[in-house]
Amino acid sequence: MVFDEATVAYDQVPVLTNVHGTIEVGRAVAVIGPHGAGKSILIKTILGMVPVASGSVTVLGRPPAQARRQIAYVPQAGTLDAEFPVTVTQVVLTGRYRWIGWVRRPTFTDRAVASHALRIVGLTDRARDRFTTLSVGQRQRVLLARAIAQRPRLLLLDEPFDRVDALSQQALLATLTAMRSDGTSVVISSHDLALAHLTCDDTCLLNRRQFGFGPTAVTLTQENLRAVYGRTALEPQDDSAVAVR
Repeated sequence: MVFDEATVAYDQVPVLTNVHGTIEVGRAVAVIGPHGAGKSILIKTILGMVPVASGSVTVLGRPPAQARRQIAYVPQAGTLDAEFPVTVTQVVLTGRYRWIGWVRRPTFTDRAVASHALRIVGLTDRARDRFTTLSVGQRQRVLLARAIAQRPRLLLLDEPFDRVDALSQQALLATLTAMRSDGTSVVISSHDLALAHLTCDDTCLLNRRQFGFGPTAVTLTQENLRAVYGRTALEPQDDSAVAVR
């Protein structure tokens, strides 16, 4: 995936400017910035939901909208309708709809893929439970299983560890590592600088424009973070990491 001096605009008003960089196959990239920085806009641009006003974005060698079938998106579990009466397996099977369509019934193969995805995230025992009975962390794991069932080449995650318990965090991280080893590229929108340092090869640092895009240790410097968050927003943690209050 390549960003070439990309600017994104709503109603001809630029909302995210000067994004440039490359995401290689199997790499994990953290998109870091404060609220309103443009992280969600960047993800929508990759999905082809927001047009590029100038410059260009190429996803899997194609314009974003043409690559969408090879992209899986994992939203925050808290953004979903908590009252919708579906089982865990039914949620995961929605990741197969690009193959089976919305009117055909899932095949044995589709159900086998869904079952395998739940096994990967460690929730086989909850397959028949209502999605709404799960914890936030377990719901996030189910949404990742749905993404696995899509068999994507690119995985986008929006704040996947927000309000997630430690056990689910470990399961999510282990799954992402396995997907990357199979050649899936991963983009994670997050406020968590420690997550970026520990799990992501590269970081895209945003606040309405790009302040850095490259190896995480090189990009998340105190100088860059001060430019994005302001001097008072920084709290040194150790020699290699800086946390935002």
